[in-house]
Amino acid sequence: MIRLLIVDDHPVVREGLRGMLDADPGITVVGEAGSGDEAVTRARDLTPDVILMDLRMPGGDGVSATQRIVKEHPGSRVIVLTTYETDQDIVRAVEAGAAGYLLKDTSRADLLNAITAAARGETVLSPSVATKLVSRMRAPVTESLSRRETEVLGLVARGLTNAEIGRELFISETTVKTHLLRIFGKLGVSDRTAAVTTALSRGLL
Repeated sequence: MIRLLIVDDHPVVREGLRGMLDADPGITVVGEAGSGDEAVTRARDLTPDVILMDLRMPGGDGVSATQRIVKEHPGSRVIVLTTYETDQDIVRAVEAGAAGYLLKDTSRADLLNAITAAARGETVLSPSVATKLVSRMRAPVTESLSRRETEVLGLVARGLTNAEIGRELFISETTVKTHLLRIFGKLGVSDRTAAVTTALSRGLL
């Protein structure tokens, strides 16, 4: 059972998300918060597995709340759920330690899949967000992966989660995610499976 905390400054949005997600047998909504500061407190009290985090809220925004929560409770995965998809917003959220970045027009099925994937330690991105990141971080196709990037991707190929990769390589989970985003950019892909497949086809693994 995945324990979920919903953070949004609009009560109607929180109520809608709770009604939609509580109906899933694999998820239980353990609480709600209406601001970033309240989210930090609720995360401390409830220790949720996954947190759906709005980006722009009064009383502490989603990015600063994400950074504080990830630092205090590294076992909680934060998925930003927002209407904003500017490059700056996306990069700030990822650098703060968010495990995912989804838009509020995401379907129920995709949202459920993202929550499950985040709980497993995976990074989840809306397709348009992934495209923006790939475009921003794309390098020439002739550029090879660094030694560390090859190590990270090799562990992805073995089926390890971001957290497990971090423990294996003695680096933080945020650093693992940064390496993965750079790998995605170099290989021109938007997910872990495609990265492994592309690397294998190019003889990089």
